Amino acid sequence: MKHQLFDTSIHIATGGRPFANDGQALVLLHGSGQNHLTWVLQSRYFAYRGFPVLAPDFPGHGLSGGTPLDSIEAMAAWLIALLDSLEVKTACLVGHSQGCLVAIDAAARYPSRITRLGLIAGALAIPVNDQLLTMSDKALAKAISVMTSWGHGPMAHMHDNTQPGHSFLGYGNRLMASNNEMALRNDLMACNQYSAGQDAATKITQPVICILAGADRMTPLKHGIAMANSLVNSQKIILAGAGHMLPAERPAEVNHALRGFLAT
Repeated sequence: MKHQLFDTSIHIATGGRPFANDGQALVLLHGSGQNHLTWVLQSRYFAYRGFPVLAPDFPGHGLSGGTPLDSIEAMAAWLIALLDSLEVKTACLVGHSQGCLVAIDAAARYPSRITRLGLIAGALAIPVNDQLLTMSDKALAKAISVMTSWGHGPMAHMHDNTQPGHSFLGYGNRLMASNNEMALRNDLMACNQYSAGQDAATKITQPVICILAGADRMTPLKHGIAMANSLVNSQKIILAGAGHMLPAERPAEVNHALRGFLAT
């Protein structure tokens, strides 16, 4: 659906079902250089099981207009403004990678609005390789190719997607190329500059599930485990052999874990 926020047209995927503001929203937050298509195998799954789903494209990403935001704090504030404009009082936030940082920051700063968190392939800090930052500015196509390659685990490089019509690497490249040309650079800079994650984690008492990838080269597993251990009310699931792009690479396991968490 299309929604106006701050005079900008924002695209929000609702899983193929009309969004009904009659319960706690399930908000899916994409990662760096991504958009709502990250969640194509989650948004529909949960929408058709009765969850009011919102998977927004951040400004300058996917089908949203505007200029890409340049800090995690700005993204968290934007998210709360979006919920306000939709008259959503409370939400469960599910973030992937950079989306985890946004979810953590929002949950710490706006605890009355966020009821629980799903953190997928995340960490409390996501420093970015200097070479990748340079590529995102000077050689965007190469940066996208490198991130797509790094972001998928060994099996995704060897085999086609188990979901009909999908190719892991081809899909990842096309998804990232559909954004504003500044989106990836701004996202990576925002992650690189965010240093409040550890402090934010100490303020979070909401239930959290951390779904981590055993072969993650973007946010290594040890950092995901440290994130889970820093949250007082968390559980963790590790998907062995999986790469960073868990929502696409291991959708059935991600959906199963999230659905069990949301049912508790």
